[in-house]
Amino acid sequence: MNGVIERLHTSLQSAWQHKGMLSNLLYPLSLISRAVAEYRRVRISRDPGRVCIGPVPVIVVGNIYVGGTGKTPVVIALAQSLRRQGWRPGIISRGYGVRVGTHPRCGQGSLDAARFGDEPALIAAATGAPVSVHPRRCLALGAMIAHYPAVNVVIADDGLQHHALGRHVEILVQDARGTGNGRMLPAGPLREPPDRIASVDLVVTNLGPADTPPTMPVEPAQMVVMRLTPASAEHLVSGTTMPWDAWLAKHGCAPAAAVAAIGNPARYFSMLRESGVTLSECIALPDHDDYAQPPFSQIDAECILITAKDAVKCRKVRDDRLWVVHAAPRFSDPAWTRRIDERLRALPRSGAAMAASPPRD
Repeated sequence: MNGVIERLHTSLQSAWQHKGMLSNLLYPLSLISRAVAEYRRVRISRDPGRVCIGPVPVIVVGNIYVGGTGKTPVVIALAQSLRRQGWRPGIISRGYGVRVGTHPRCGQGSLDAARFGDEPALIAAATGAPVSVHPRRCLALGAMIAHYPAVNVVIADDGLQHHALGRHVEILVQDARGTGNGRMLPAGPLREPPDRIASVDLVVTNLGPADTPPTMPVEPAQMVVMRLTPASAEHLVSGTTMPWDAWLAKHGCAPAAAVAAIGNPARYFSMLRESGVTLSECIALPDHDDYAQPPFSQIDAECILITAKDAVKCRKVRDDRLWVVHAAPRFSDPAWTRRIDERLRALPRSGAAMAASPPRD
């Protein structure tokens, strides 16, 4: 079943790179998607009262290519950098994979992925920043300010299409697939038209070691390349952590298995292979899988490598073969976060307060 999921994912991604027969058949539906997206954008732009403006700057990190492009490491790197520069960031997110309910959930530190979602739990653990989750990002923003008044900048994880959320900086994350065939769902992989790239403040392109930057349909204001490489391996049961090179020297000779429940598992498997791991088995689970029935007992391997995102859902699993791969981003321009800092400091100090009544989003 897992192999079927991976093959279907690969086939769909391949179809979205070209304007082939399947894409052409679905193209009329893409025109409807484009019309709906434009209607939502125009409706918000014509009624400023629908936009919630918080008392602090908001940075939106998102994508137009559906699925995993690498937003989470960008959010983590940005939050960590802003903290070093004196900011007190908070993170808001939809909380994919969990049912939040009527009211936002707020927390900080070690969070339960079953209540907050795997990505918010990972971001909270990696950054120490408070997190607020709710499908309506405006409600999440209001709860963040109410529960953590010391927060003076908010990073919205995956909110580029949430037009009701006012923002001061937009960061778009893409990977080597770029905009694919340039068509919107379902004939292509895009949530918005490809020319949306021209309106964002920064494009971060997530590339593997052998990838080249994709051809851009428009020239972005600024672009930075990010490459993720394994930095360390953590033994899930004992918590022992060692540098990646040391792990390879000790365990790299034996074939290992890899399991991932992320948006683009193929990229994770490729990263492991390119770093020197011989993989005997690759298991791709649906993104945000809750690991209620983990596949580890069915795997015949000395080591099983999982992602940090999946590890927050597997802390209670007692399998000595499990290792968490902690990847570190390397940016072509390390100063990109400093420019974000400069942009924030140039904003007017008098931010508008949140509306007393919930915004209509």
